[in-house]
Amino acid sequence: QVQLAESGGGLVQAGGSLRLSCAASGSSVEIFFANSMGWYRQAPGKQRELVAAITNRGSTNYADSVKGRFTISRDNAKKTVYLQMNSLKPEDTAVYYCNLQASGDYWGQGTQVTVSS
Repeated sequence: QVQLAESGGGLVQAGGSLRLSCAASGSSVEIFFANSMGWYRQAPGKQRELVAAITNRGSTNYADSVKGRFTISRDNAKKTVYLQMNSLKPEDTAVYYCNLQASGDYWGQGTQVTVSS
């Protein structure tokens, strides 16, 4: 089993920045051999969508809406994945969820990001 703990959400004005962190704990084997870690978001009334993901080899994938503004990175020693979010827009407002894909599909509890106009 793997547990994911997100932090770093909050309220920011449009154009501002936030950095989300997601620390993994639990099964060291699953964490080490995880295929990917990433961030999804869900706005009210909308489906959960992929924001960014990073594989165990360091390949990254971004939603078109965040390319050039968001950067995903991971620190394997700390078992942590980060999402640096710059030039935030009101449409980025959502609950952001951390995800780890290994033998199972693991999710964090989510952290609220609110961008005011």
